[in-house]
Amino acid sequence: MTLDPEDSKIITLARAARARNGSAEGAAVRDETGRTYSATNVSLAALTLSAVQVAAAMAISSGARSLEAVALVSEGGPSAADEAVAAELGVKSLLVAGPDGTLRS
Repeated sequence: MTLDPEDSKIITLARAARARNGSAEGAAVRDETGRTYSATNVSLAALTLSAVQVAAAMAISSGARSLEAVALVSEGGPSAADEAVAAELGVKSLLVAGPDGTLRS
């Protein structure tokens, strides 16, 4: 499967965020204007968010109204909550890649 260069970019951003923080998950989203946001999961005693949730929240709090694409880099797959966030913001399917950047879905 050949990825659009912009989709490859958000996978790279998600990988970089994950590696930089040593986190289990890295995610990146692209909003309707082309702006990108990358994040990692948050795991605190009082707050737990997936990387997709954090990246989407960053986009929305910065004024985005919808997303064009969502990428998740993780050993596992997206949660039902990740898929619901993406769907609510207009993305039909997430780009899911392993830590090495290989696209799984």
